[in-house]
This record gives sequence, structure tokens and C-alpha cells, in this order.
Amino acid sequence: MELKFDISLVKDYKAKSQKIRVMSEAWIRENGYCVKCGLELNSFKNNKPVGDFYCSHCDEEFELKSKNGKLNETIIDGAYATMIEKIDNFKVPNFFYLNYDEDLIIQNLIVIPKYYFTRDIIEKRKPLSDSARRQGWVGCNINLKLIPKIGRLFLIKNKNVISKNEVLDSFHKMLFLRNQEQLSKGWLLDIMLCIERLNKAEFCLSDLYKFQDFLKIRHPDNGNIKAKIRQQLQILRDNQYLRFINRGQYKIL
Repeated sequence: MELKFDISLVKDYKAKSQKIRVMSEAWIRENGYCVKCGLELNSFKNNKPVGDFYCSHCDEEFELKSKNGKLNETIIDGAYATMIEKIDNFKVPNFFYLNYDEDLIIQNLIVIPKYYFTRDIIEKRKPLSDSARRQGWVGCNINLKLIPKIGRLFLIKNKNVISKNEVLDSFHKMLFLRNQEQLSKGWLLDIMLCIERLNKAEFCLSDLYKFQDFLKIRHPDNGNIKAKIRQQLQILRDNQYLRFINRGQYKIL
């Protein structure tokens, strides 16, 4: 797989942002694939509010973000209201996030499945000033810190191409999140974040109880954090994310 952008595609373009958009989208059309079924992707027509590519086989949609340099924990996205509407109506796309170096060689390509998106991870930016061409327009950022690492599926990592089968397996492993209501999903993702922060394959219930303060901040309306933790662990166990080892002991699968 060729990881360098094709500069011959942009000889008639002047703006750097346009060049990157054309080259990165062309690369995805040529080399990308649907992470649900593994088939090729098609491009949407320009100016679709949310989405750059779609799979004609399973109707998955994808948006592409590219940047020069290291991957950040924040992705600058489009209109805030549009993104929130998409999340509320379960129409948010999957996100490709790609970074490249000064030689236009792709370093990493990740996909964030749409079932990891909740309102909580969308940050509202300040409105554009009165002097701006689009005065008053409000954009948004995607805060990757609130998405568990398991939700960042690498297709390319440090210039190494990851097996398609491995990517598809990772996508389907957590597909059960798609059927969760927004509030329930938020709890599950927060518990998964806490488990990741433990940084160990096996853990005890008492380990997670140490995150009560964090969870109270995230869910101030809940008055029984410990019971909620146990409930979420049960859901994760039922969906093969965890295995019950012994009383109050779990193992990540």
C-alpha cells in the first residue's frame, strides 16, 4: 500500500487546505474501506453537512479529518448544531482521523466508530466574531480524551498497515454500544475509561470504586454511584468485554 499522497492530483490547486483535502480524499477512495463490512467506499457530493464517504453495501457513513504533524486529543470539526443534531438522531458518521508528515506520507490512520459518540465528547467553540465572513457561526471540537482507547481503531499505525480482519474484528467487538441509549452509553464509556486508567488486565470492584469522585462529576444526577458501577460491569460482562473471575473480580477480554 502506497502511503504517500499523490501530488499530481493537485497541480491546478493553490490553497494548501484544498490540496490536502483532494489528496487525502483520493487516498481514502483508493485505499480505505468500510470498517463494518470491509468493502470499498464511495464519495458523497461536496458540501454534505456531515460525511465524506459512504458504503453502498451497508450504508455506513464516514467523515475524514487530516492534519500535518502528530495526532491530537482534539479534532476540530464543523458546525456544532449540525453535529449535535446528528448525535441526537443517531446519524453521526464514523470518523477517519489521519496524520501525515512534511513529505506527505501518512503516519497514522484511525477510525472512531460512530457508536462512541455522545453529546459529552462534543465541545462547543466560541462564535465567530462580527468581523468574520461567517459572523456568529459556531463550530465544535471532538474531545478524544473522553473516548476509550479501544474506540480508536488503527488502520495504519506508525506507517504500519494493520490487517483488515483485525480492524473489522475490533469494530464488531463493541458494536453492542450502538444499541445503547445516549445516557446508558455515556455511563458505559466512562466505566471503560476508568478500567483503562487502571492499566491492568485484571481488577477488583474496589479498584473502580476509587473513581467515584470522577463519576459524580460526570453524572451529578446519580445518587448511587457504586450500584451504577456494578450495573455497567454487568452489561460489559454480558457483551463479552469483561469476564467475571470471582466475587468482585474481573478480567478484560
